[in-house]
Amino acid sequence: MTANDASEEGPLDPSRTSTVAETPNPPSNDTSEGLILEKDFASQGVPKTISEKIPQQYDAEATIGPAPTPLNSHSLALYRTETAQTLETQLSRQATADINFPFATEISDQAEFPDEYTAETETGLVPLQSIRSFRRVPTIPELEKGTEDIEYVTFKIGDPENPMNWTTGFKWYITLMVSLLVIAVAFGSSCVTGGLGLIEEKYSVSLEVSILTCSVMVVGFAVGPLAWSPLSEQFGRRPIYFISLLLYTIFNIPCALSPNIGGLIVCRFLCGVFASSGLVLAGGSIADIWPMAHRGNAIAYFAAAPYCGPVFGPLVCGWINIGSRRLDLIFWVNMAFAGAMFIFVSAIPETYAPVILKHRAAKLRKETGNHNIMTEQERLKAPLSEIIRTVLVRPVTLIMTEPVLDLMNTYIILIYSLLYAFFFAYPVIFQELYGYNDGLIGLMFIPILIGAMFALVTTPILEKMYTKTISRRSPTPEDRLIGSMIGAPFVPIALFILGATSFKQVIWVGPASAGLAFGYGMVLIYFSVNNYIIDSYEKCAASALAAKVFTRSAGGAAFPLFTTQMYHRLGLQWASWLLAFISLAMVIIPFGFYRYGSHLRSIWGNSAKYSNDTK
Repeated sequence: MTANDASEEGPLDPSRTSTVAETPNPPSNDTSEGLILEKDFASQGVPKTISEKIPQQYDAEATIGPAPTPLNSHSLALYRTETAQTLETQLSRQATADINFPFATEISDQAEFPDEYTAETETGLVPLQSIRSFRRVPTIPELEKGTEDIEYVTFKIGDPENPMNWTTGFKWYITLMVSLLVIAVAFGSSCVTGGLGLIEEKYSVSLEVSILTCSVMVVGFAVGPLAWSPLSEQFGRRPIYFISLLLYTIFNIPCALSPNIGGLIVCRFLCGVFASSGLVLAGGSIADIWPMAHRGNAIAYFAAAPYCGPVFGPLVCGWINIGSRRLDLIFWVNMAFAGAMFIFVSAIPETYAPVILKHRAAKLRKETGNHNIMTEQERLKAPLSEIIRTVLVRPVTLIMTEPVLDLMNTYIILIYSLLYAFFFAYPVIFQELYGYNDGLIGLMFIPILIGAMFALVTTPILEKMYTKTISRRSPTPEDRLIGSMIGAPFVPIALFILGATSFKQVIWVGPASAGLAFGYGMVLIYFSVNNYIIDSYEKCAASALAAKVFTRSAGGAAFPLFTTQMYHRLGLQWASWLLAFISLAMVIIPFGFYRYGSHLRSIWGNSAKYSNDTK
């Protein structure tokens, strides 16, 4: 609490502050907040900051609040801070870091107050020494010189600037907006699938080259997060959303007007890089505003967005193709969708707590002149070499050394790749069997959306089951796999149905119905496995998720390049059945890890040291 709050009750009385300053040291049994008194004695050669512990009876005497405009260099700045005693009722002894801890830009191994960004204290200022005393952290004096007067900024109790304290309605609005953003980004990647024939005609290229316009944007999804994730930790969600989505919207213009296929492919790749901020930051934005107890329900509804979004591409743009025969109109529609989401998402206030507190600390330093007020992220700012290691090297290291992560990523790759394979298998199946145009083929994707909607009914039930589990015992990452165990059989079932019904004598409902089972299983698997990765690699969840995004996008980009040829060479039945048998073999992964996952994580690589089990 700073002296800047005093203006609400009247100006500071110089006689009172003088009395406070001259008071002898009080007894040490006071449990009220510490009162820090600052005075500029530079002209007298005295150190700038003088800190005194004031007994509780003086709190009524000293007016605490916003200070008036300083009249001279001897103006006072008063504010209260927490002590080890007051932290007893406000923090836990065990320091815990939330999933949105700035792992990339803070030296997390040295963090002494990792819960700074989720904690609320009465005064909003916690001296480092109070934290060390409260948590009994041993220190090495020669390594800790200059840290004695550091004070960390936290949210105050009931702080309206804390995103966790925003109204439930506003939280759901933000959840809806970022979910729509993910749909818009995914829509942009698949929108060209409704007009591949137009690309072939306009640029006189083969089908394989036209498919590249879809694949390269998915490749951009793999590259972009390497930059957007650490930048958002440093500058916040809002400026990254604003810059990246603005560029994504703008780069749809050269896509629409490109005079050659090379320009179109390059611009589509850049669109993927810029749009990927929506994919990598949306989940973080939801985690920013929902406490752990309620976060699962929000994530459960959000889970379908990355997988339902691509389905809207051929569904919408197939009819644009049929109705106008204009390739540029597809990109104008995508630009309008991206532009609308740019406006709505950019209007959302900053949600990332470390950045909000960093701005507050800067404001307090300016108001009080105390340069020891900061966030732990500022004190333990990671050097560029460490950021590069965390963002670029660690995900690759995890891929190369963590069999648990590799197997789960392989499953995610399969599901994501199959989704994009459907975009190129359906045109072959429904054109050859029924002679459907791009518009009617797009309608065949509706069952996938229906299946995903059924999954969204199931995921809140799974979340309630998980909540009951953790109320009875300590949870394990394997508790998250129940959803994937339910959804896993539906994927091979869908592909077996697709192959078995791909005959002319079978009505279109047969192959189209395969989408119901696939959409249901797809969302449940993604929701479950994603949570499993987070819980298994909690201490480096950001790097594990980055590895997942990179490998998933690589698979999604590769499958479209050979799906059409595979269906032509193997036939409509065996192409689907080949994928079905591969999916059937992968079903063992969630069941096997549910039974033996804890043991496998303990013996394979370094999994155990990243897991909840060792906390």
